[in-house]
Amino acid sequence: MIPQIYLRKGKEESLLRRHPWIFSGAIDHIQAEEESDFAEGVLVEVYTRQGDFMALGHYQIGSIAVRVLTFEREEIDQTWWNLRIAVAYDVRRTLGLTDNPATTCYRLVHGEGDSLPGLVVDIYGSTAVIQCHSAGMYYARLQIAEALRSVYGERLTAIYDKSSQTLPFKAALGAVDGYLWGSSDHASHIVVENGEQFYVNWEKGQKTGFFLDQRENRQLVKRYSKGRNVLNTFCYTGGFSVYALSGGARKVCSVDSSERAVALATENMELNFGKGAECCEIAADAIDYLKDIGDKYDLIILDPPAFAKHHKVLGNAMQGYKRLNARALSQIRPGGILFTFSCSQAVSKELFRTTVFSAAAIAGRKVRILHQLTQPADHPINIYHPEGEYLKGLVLYVE
Repeated sequence: MIPQIYLRKGKEESLLRRHPWIFSGAIDHIQAEEESDFAEGVLVEVYTRQGDFMALGHYQIGSIAVRVLTFEREEIDQTWWNLRIAVAYDVRRTLGLTDNPATTCYRLVHGEGDSLPGLVVDIYGSTAVIQCHSAGMYYARLQIAEALRSVYGERLTAIYDKSSQTLPFKAALGAVDGYLWGSSDHASHIVVENGEQFYVNWEKGQKTGFFLDQRENRQLVKRYSKGRNVLNTFCYTGGFSVYALSGGARKVCSVDSSERAVALATENMELNFGKGAECCEIAADAIDYLKDIGDKYDLIILDPPAFAKHHKVLGNAMQGYKRLNARALSQIRPGGILFTFSCSQAVSKELFRTTVFSAAAIAGRKVRILHQLTQPADHPINIYHPEGEYLKGLVLYVE
């Protein structure tokens, strides 16, 4: 018997709107044959207080108690997984990503955006990298791997599971990263994005190896870079820097607090432009570096890590965003362009925009919004799950 969760009266309303999360406070009681049948990661059926079937999903401990897989009564078997991965693949095929020699890396599965909450799958050439963010997805990882092989066939040579750092800590799953199928030489591999080349090491790099969600925004930086002196803060492996120099920037400076990231940025600049290119990479705290840059730069990129992992620290995070943007806005050369981002899911578009407005007022500069940016289409947003819109960005013209 699949464990059954019964909701409190009226708590089915969000499910009727097809929102894929059920919060722990909405649960009235649970029915299971044995207590051991009801552990984190198990598949559960969800019912209204009156006993009407609502959904099927993975149970987890915490405020989000159930992540919904389907609102239909259906068996979650290998055929089901094959279909979900095939649909996700068809979306990327529609986007022109699956057979594009100019872009060989993209996101195949984006959690709730692909009706697979708790799962991320990124493609790097012929390797798929899986990250599970829930125990339920981790338990299903071999079925997910089999579905990937079914969809991609011989185009896939390896499937790497990199879930050890993304699974819920309290689940105590003892996950170890490794290959579910195929193997690798453990070295960095070259991928192509919009014709630009990058070294990616999915075994050792952050996230799955590369920040795929800035692909289209990097292309926009390329468009604005010609003849400009560019500062790329929080540069990681130098994604924006490569695009800026490719776009004809006069000089590009990349700054990151991680010496390893700076070394990777140097490698990527040399991969695309050889030694002696008009660029420099500096290991320094980006906020400190921005204290006294004068008016050397007329294009600045601010792409910090998430300042607000959850709502409890939102106030401090917004002060951080305000201070960071005020420093850049106060010193950028007149006629300069500022690309500024927040990848904090807890920060709404409106709140981020208001915070940047405040920073502009502090800097005392005239500022125009040229573009309002978000994540690319291979990081889709489920229309019933607006929380999936996590990446916010503004492109500003500063007088």
